[in-house]
Amino acid sequence: MAAAAVTLQALCRFCRVLLFLFQFYILSGGGSLNLEQSQPLAQSIKDPGPTRTFTVVPRAAESTDIPPYVMKCPSNGLCSRLPADCVECKTNFSCVYGKPVTFDCTVKPSVTCVDQDFKSQKNFIINMTCRFCWQLPETDYECSNSTSCMTVSCPRQRYTANCTVRDHIHCLGNRTFPKMLYCNWTGGYKWSTALALSVTLGGFGADRFYLGQWREGLGKLFSFGGLGIWTLIDVLLIGVGYVGPADGSLYI
Repeated sequence: MAAAAVTLQALCRFCRVLLFLFQFYILSGGGSLNLEQSQPLAQSIKDPGPTRTFTVVPRAAESTDIPPYVMKCPSNGLCSRLPADCVECKTNFSCVYGKPVTFDCTVKPSVTCVDQDFKSQKNFIINMTCRFCWQLPETDYECSNSTSCMTVSCPRQRYTANCTVRDHIHCLGNRTFPKMLYCNWTGGYKWSTALALSVTLGGFGADRFYLGQWREGLGKLFSFGGLGIWTLIDVLLIGVGYVGPADGSLYI
C-alpha cells in the first residue's frame, strides 16, 4: 500500500509539472501563434468572398413600326402601278437610251399588291423607257425654287435646284438630283399695273416706285420725268419687259 501511495504521489507531481510547462508555453507566445493561424482560417470560412450581382435584361419587344414608304403604297393595287418607293427592281444600265425595256421587280416588305386577275403577287415585270432620272421631261419631276436670283437680267441667271422624281415615274439612277434651272419666280408684281402707271403717272415716277426702284422714282419725280423723255423711254422698256421689279422677280 505504501508503494502504491508513493507511485500515485509521483504521478500527481508529474502532472503538475506538465500543467505548469503547458501554461508557461502559452504565456510565452506559442499559443498566440496558433490563435493567429486559426483566425485567417476562421475568416476564410466565414468570408463568402466578393458577391456577384446579375442583372436580368428584359428581352426587347419586337418592333411593330410601319416603314415610312408604306404610306405611299396603295393596298391591294396593281403591282405594276405602285410608286417606285414601294418596289425593288433589278435594273440594267446597259440598255439602249430611249428604248422600251422590262425589269424584274419585287414589292418591299409590308406592301401588298395584285396582278391583273386580282391575285396576290410579289414578283412582277415592269415596263419603262431606258433613261436616267435626270433625263426625264420637266413634267416628271419637281424642283426647289430659288428667290435669291435675278429673273430679269441679261444673260438670264441660273441656279442649282434639287429635283425629285414624281412617285409613279420609274427611271434609272438616283431619284433626287441637282439641276441648273433658269430663275423663274414672281414677287406678285403685275406687268399691266406697271405699264398703266408708266403711261399715266410716269412723269411722277409712280411706275418706278411700284416696282421697288425708289431711287429712279425720286429721279423722275424731281426731274418731271426727265422732261418727258425719261417717261417715254420707261413706257417702252416696261412694255417690252426689259424693266422689271427691283427684287429680280418676274411679272405675274
